[in-house]
Amino acid sequence: MPEHTFRVNGEQVTVDVADDVRLLWVLRDILGVTGPKYGCGIAVCRACTSHLNGRAVTPCAIPVKDLRPDDEVVTIEGLPATAGAALHPMQQAWLDHDVVQCGYCQPGQIMAAVALVRRVAAEGREITDADLDSLRNVCRCGTYPRIRAAIRAAAKNM
Repeated sequence: MPEHTFRVNGEQVTVDVADDVRLLWVLRDILGVTGPKYGCGIAVCRACTSHLNGRAVTPCAIPVKDLRPDDEVVTIEGLPATAGAALHPMQQAWLDHDVVQCGYCQPGQIMAAVALVRRVAAEGREITDADLDSLRNVCRCGTYPRIRAAIRAAAKNM
């Protein structure tokens, strides 16, 4: 099997898997990183949302062969380190706004929200309703109003 080297949550990793194995399975089954959840496997539900080089991506749709040694994957487990704190401001906002019900989609929701807030901040503007509407992560429990409130609150602290 071919070897694939990349970074996950600040650490260089090398895995020996077939080229077509999806990053989600490498993270979960080989590396034991279980924050990104399997939901649909076709990048629709976005429960697995993580960051690749700072962008929100769905690891269920990325073949491991597409990763390079300097690529950085950040999952919910590595998110606090990006803020130098025990919890990232978005995670704290999630707690403060009592967002979670079942919790299954929440790691992906948080990762998508962080990427959105960072992008909007880089553009030098405030979060709009249209920005929040652009998030397509599915929450079966329907906590969208609390998700939106948490994102707006976290954006002030990021």
